[in-house]
Amino acid sequence: MLRLDPAAGRQRLHLLCLGAHSDDLEIGCGGALLRWLAEVPELHLTWVVLSAPGERAQEARRSARALMKGAAGLEIVIGDFADAQFPAELPRLKAFLADLGRRVSPDLVLTHRLEDRHQDHRTVAELTWQTWRDHLILEYEIPKYEGDLGQPNVYVPLTAEQARRKIRHLMRHFGSQRSKGWFSEATFRGLMALRGIECRAPDGQAEALHARKVVL
Repeated sequence: MLRLDPAAGRQRLHLLCLGAHSDDLEIGCGGALLRWLAEVPELHLTWVVLSAPGERAQEARRSARALMKGAAGLEIVIGDFADAQFPAELPRLKAFLADLGRRVSPDLVLTHRLEDRHQDHRTVAELTWQTWRDHLILEYEIPKYEGDLGQPNVYVPLTAEQARRKIRHLMRHFGSQRSKGWFSEATFRGLMALRGIECRAPDGQAEALHARKVVL
Protein backbone atom coordinates (compact mmCIF):
# COMPACT_ATOMS: atom_id res chain seq x y z
CA MET A 1 0.00 0.00 0.00
CA LEU A 2 1.26 3.50 -0.86
CA ARG A 3 1.75 5.33 2.42
CA LEU A 4 1.14 9.04 2.83
CA ASP A 5 2.83 10.51 5.91
CA PRO A 6 2.93 14.24 6.82
CA ALA A 7 6.22 13.64 8.62
CA ALA A 8 7.97 11.61 5.91
CA GLY A 9 11.29 13.15 4.93
CA ARG A 10 10.52 16.46 6.66
CA GLN A 11 13.14 18.21 8.76
CA ARG A 12 10.60 20.59 10.28
CA LEU A 13 6.91 20.22 11.10
CA HIS A 14 4.57 22.64 12.87
CA LEU A 15 1.49 21.12 14.48
CA LEU A 16 -1.52 22.93 15.89
CA CYS A 17 -3.12 20.66 18.48
CA LEU A 18 -6.62 21.67 19.62
CA GLY A 19 -8.36 20.03 22.56
CA ALA A 20 -11.50 21.01 24.41
CA HIS A 21 -10.29 19.47 27.70
CA SER A 22 -6.98 18.72 29.33
CA ASP A 23 -6.72 15.05 28.33
CA ASP A 24 -8.34 15.12 24.88
CA LEU A 25 -5.17 15.46 22.81
CA GLU A 26 -3.31 12.77 24.73
CA ILE A 27 -6.21 10.33 24.33
CA GLY A 28 -6.98 11.16 20.71
CA CYS A 29 -3.53 11.53 19.15
CA GLY A 30 -0.89 11.06 21.86
CA GLY A 31 0.61 8.08 20.04
CA ALA A 32 0.81 9.89 16.71
CA LEU A 33 2.53 12.80 18.42
CA LEU A 34 5.09 10.46 19.99
CA ARG A 35 5.78 8.92 16.59
CA TRP A 36 6.24 12.27 14.87
CA LEU A 37 8.42 13.49 17.73
CA ALA A 38 10.73 10.54 17.07
CA GLU A 39 10.74 11.02 13.28
CA VAL A 40 10.96 14.80 12.74
CA PRO A 41 14.16 16.59 13.81
CA GLU A 42 12.39 19.92 14.36
CA LEU A 43 8.89 19.37 15.68
CA HIS A 44 7.12 22.57 16.74
CA LEU A 45 3.76 22.48 18.47
CA THR A 46 1.10 24.98 19.44
CA TRP A 47 -0.81 23.09 22.13
CA VAL A 48 -4.25 24.51 22.93
CA VAL A 49 -6.54 23.34 25.74
CA LEU A 50 -9.72 25.40 25.86
CA SER A 51 -11.17 24.28 29.19
CA ALA A 52 -9.02 23.21 32.15
CA PRO A 53 -10.53 24.46 35.43
CA GLY A 54 -8.70 24.13 38.73
CA GLU A 55 -6.11 21.39 38.93
CA ARG A 56 -6.73 20.39 35.32
CA ALA A 57 -4.77 23.41 34.04
CA GLN A 58 -1.64 22.16 35.79
CA GLU A 59 -2.37 18.64 34.54
CA ALA A 60 -2.57 19.97 31.00
CA ARG A 61 0.71 21.89 31.22
CA ARG A 62 2.66 19.09 32.91
CA SER A 63 1.30 16.51 30.50
CA ALA A 64 2.11 18.49 27.36
CA ARG A 65 5.66 19.20 28.53
CA ALA A 66 6.28 15.57 29.49
CA LEU A 67 4.75 14.03 26.36
CA MET A 68 6.53 16.43 24.01
CA LYS A 69 9.85 16.54 25.84
CA GLY A 70 12.56 17.05 23.24
CA ALA A 71 10.39 18.97 20.78
CA ALA A 72 12.08 21.92 19.11
CA GLY A 73 9.26 24.23 20.19
CA LEU A 74 6.19 23.94 22.41
CA GLU A 75 3.73 26.77 23.05
CA ILE A 76 0.98 25.89 25.53
CA VAL A 77 -2.23 27.93 25.44
CA ILE A 78 -4.87 27.36 28.14
CA GLY A 79 -8.35 28.84 27.69
CA ASP A 80 -10.89 29.63 30.38
CA PHE A 81 -14.06 28.39 28.72
CA ALA A 82 -16.76 26.67 30.79
CA ASP A 83 -16.67 22.88 30.65
CA ALA A 84 -19.77 21.38 28.97
CA GLN A 85 -20.97 24.86 27.94
CA PHE A 86 -19.09 25.49 24.69
CA PRO A 87 -22.21 26.09 22.54
CA ALA A 88 -23.24 28.86 24.94
CA GLU A 89 -19.70 30.29 24.72
CA LEU A 90 -19.71 30.27 20.91
CA PRO A 91 -19.08 34.01 20.23
CA ARG A 92 -16.16 34.16 22.67
CA LEU A 93 -14.74 30.84 21.44
CA LYS A 94 -14.96 31.97 17.83
CA ALA A 95 -13.10 35.19 18.65
CA PHE A 96 -10.45 33.28 20.62
CA LEU A 97 -9.73 30.87 17.77
CA ALA A 98 -9.91 33.61 15.14
CA ASP A 99 -7.19 35.48 17.03
CA LEU A 100 -5.14 32.27 17.22
CA GLY A 101 -5.66 31.73 13.50
CA ARG A 102 -4.22 35.14 12.68
CA ARG A 103 -0.91 34.28 14.31
CA VAL A 104 -0.62 30.50 13.88
CA SER A 105 -0.35 28.92 10.41
CA PRO A 106 0.66 25.29 10.97
CA ASP A 107 1.49 22.48 8.57
CA LEU A 108 -1.14 20.27 10.16
CA VAL A 109 -4.10 20.86 12.50
CA LEU A 110 -5.27 18.13 14.89
CA THR A 111 -8.77 18.60 16.30
CA HIS A 112 -11.95 16.84 17.39
CA ARG A 113 -14.36 15.02 15.03
CA LEU A 114 -17.32 16.89 13.62
CA GLU A 115 -19.55 13.92 14.54
CA ASP A 116 -18.38 13.75 18.15
CA ARG A 117 -21.47 13.72 20.40
CA HIS A 118 -19.83 15.71 23.18
CA GLN A 119 -21.04 19.25 22.63
CA ASP A 120 -17.67 20.82 23.54
CA HIS A 121 -15.75 18.55 21.16
CA ARG A 122 -18.19 19.15 18.32
CA THR A 123 -18.07 22.93 18.76
CA VAL A 124 -14.26 22.93 18.62
CA ALA A 125 -14.34 20.85 15.42
CA GLU A 126 -16.79 23.21 13.75
CA LEU A 127 -14.75 26.28 14.66
CA THR A 128 -11.53 24.60 13.50
CA TRP A 129 -12.92 24.21 9.99
CA GLN A 130 -14.15 27.80 9.99
CA THR A 131 -10.78 29.17 11.11
CA TRP A 132 -8.13 27.12 9.25
CA ARG A 133 -9.64 26.89 5.78
CA ASP A 134 -6.36 26.46 3.87
CA HIS A 135 -4.76 23.81 6.07
CA LEU A 136 -4.65 20.05 6.33
CA ILE A 137 -6.98 19.13 9.21
CA LEU A 138 -7.11 15.68 10.79
CA GLU A 139 -9.77 14.85 13.35
CA TYR A 140 -8.97 12.47 16.21
CA GLU A 141 -11.38 10.19 18.07
CA ILE A 142 -12.19 9.79 21.77
CA PRO A 143 -14.05 6.76 23.18
CA LYS A 144 -17.03 7.57 25.40
CA TYR A 145 -20.36 6.31 26.68
CA GLU A 146 -22.26 7.70 23.68
CA GLY A 147 -20.70 5.10 21.37
CA ASP A 148 -19.95 7.62 18.63
CA LEU A 149 -16.81 6.09 17.14
CA GLY A 150 -17.09 6.19 13.37
CA GLN A 151 -15.24 4.70 10.42
CA PRO A 152 -11.83 6.38 10.24
CA ASN A 153 -9.93 6.76 6.99
CA VAL A 154 -6.43 7.70 8.23
CA TYR A 155 -4.25 5.46 10.39
CA VAL A 156 -0.99 6.06 12.25
CA PRO A 157 0.72 2.74 13.07
CA LEU A 158 2.58 2.81 16.37
CA THR A 159 5.40 0.74 17.75
CA ALA A 160 4.56 -1.38 20.78
CA GLU A 161 6.69 0.96 22.89
CA GLN A 162 4.89 4.07 21.64
CA ALA A 163 1.56 2.49 22.54
CA ARG A 164 2.84 1.56 26.01
CA ARG A 165 4.21 5.07 26.52
CA LYS A 166 0.87 6.61 25.62
CA ILE A 167 -0.98 4.46 28.15
CA ARG A 168 1.59 5.03 30.91
CA HIS A 169 1.47 8.76 30.24
CA LEU A 170 -2.31 8.96 30.47
CA MET A 171 -2.48 7.03 33.73
CA ARG A 172 0.35 9.03 35.27
CA HIS A 173 -0.70 12.55 34.33
CA PHE A 174 -4.48 12.61 34.67
CA GLY A 175 -5.26 11.68 38.24
CA SER A 176 -8.43 13.76 38.10
CA GLN A 177 -9.92 11.30 35.59
CA ARG A 178 -9.01 7.95 37.14
CA SER A 179 -12.34 7.66 38.97
CA LYS A 180 -14.19 7.51 35.63
CA GLY A 181 -14.98 3.96 34.56
CA TRP A 182 -13.94 4.46 30.94
CA PHE A 183 -10.57 6.02 31.80
CA SER A 184 -8.55 2.81 31.95
CA GLU A 185 -5.57 1.08 30.42
CA ALA A 186 -7.92 -1.50 28.90
CA THR A 187 -9.91 1.19 27.07
CA PHE A 188 -6.87 2.81 25.49
CA ARG A 189 -5.11 -0.46 24.71
CA GLY A 190 -8.24 -1.98 23.19
CA LEU A 191 -8.93 0.92 20.84
CA MET A 192 -5.32 1.02 19.62
CA ALA A 193 -5.42 -2.74 19.05
CA LEU A 194 -8.65 -2.47 17.04
CA ARG A 195 -7.23 0.31 14.87
CA GLY A 196 -4.04 -1.70 14.51
CA ILE A 197 -6.03 -4.60 13.06
CA GLU A 198 -7.81 -2.30 10.61
CA CYS A 199 -4.57 -0.94 9.13
CA ARG A 200 -2.45 -4.11 9.53
CA ALA A 201 0.01 -2.26 11.78
CA PRO A 202 3.29 -4.20 12.13
CA ASP A 203 3.12 -4.10 15.95
CA GLY A 204 -0.66 -4.40 16.03
CA GLN A 205 -1.15 -0.91 17.48
CA ALA A 206 -2.39 2.26 15.78
CA GLU A 207 -4.37 5.45 16.20
CA ALA A 208 -7.07 6.46 13.76
CA LEU A 209 -7.91 9.90 12.39
CA HIS A 210 -10.50 11.33 10.02
CA ALA A 211 -9.56 13.34 6.92
CA ARG A 212 -12.29 15.23 5.03
CA LYS A 213 -10.15 17.00 2.44
CA VAL A 214 -6.70 16.01 1.23
CA VAL A 215 -4.88 17.64 -1.70
CA LEU A 216 -2.38 15.42 -3.55
